[in-house]
Amino acid sequence: MTRAYFHIDILTPVYILSFWNHETPLEGNGLVKPSDLPDAEMEILACLHRLGGSATARELREAMAGFRPMAHGSMATLLRRLEAKSIVKRRKGNVGKAYLYQAVHNSQATFRPLLKKLVTRLFGGDGVALVASLFETHPPTREEIRKLEAMLADLRRPPATKRREK
Repeated sequence: MTRAYFHIDILTPVYILSFWNHETPLEGNGLVKPSDLPDAEMEILACLHRLGGSATARELREAMAGFRPMAHGSMATLLRRLEAKSIVKRRKGNVGKAYLYQAVHNSQATFRPLLKKLVTRLFGGDGVALVASLFETHPPTREEIRKLEAMLADLRRPPATKRREK
């Protein structure tokens, strides 16, 4: 039997939402779903996206030091696991011996299924309840409110007049 545990960390202005299963089910294409990653791997993947989609192990370790400090060897092991699961790929960096790790999919493709699962399982499909819960635990700043208002205004526009995402 698979037991799922829900965990929300507010680590930076980006919210990491992760599920962790004792068993790692595979999708039909043989790849592990991002929603089935252990917390540490999910946090590395989210950090990789925050850093622009690619980074060295050192850059990731430094970016995560404030909320999940780890040794270089631990970071390298977790990155190798993500590479084995075809979630990240690596290539030789331009300087020295360091590898540059890159997310295989963009952040929307990575986290959209996770958020859909979260809204369905914990909030009965009610996205407004998710947002309300989020704002109760982490009230938005004025800048975040401004961005949210712009997003809502964009959603209210007819499809032909909507701004394109940059």
